[in-house]
Amino acid sequence: MLTRPTLGHFIATRAELLARAGDVLGWIRAGSSRLRIGLELPLAQAAEAHRRLEARGTTGKVLFAAARPLT
Repeated sequence: MLTRPTLGHFIATRAELLARAGDVLGWIRAGSSRLRIGLELPLAQAAEAHRRLEARGTTGKVLFAAARPLT
């Protein structure tokens, strides 16, 4: 059986998590790494997002938009 690594394979402690997250967010802030948002849907269409993911019909990140601003 083959499995792919998960976050747990790379992060052993909270300190390591914070350090790695700081690196990634620093790269984004500096503009040397960018996030690609491939699909944005309202949360009510979560099933559609799953269908597209299962069919490999997405690229980039899938975001769910809140129906109203969170306060």
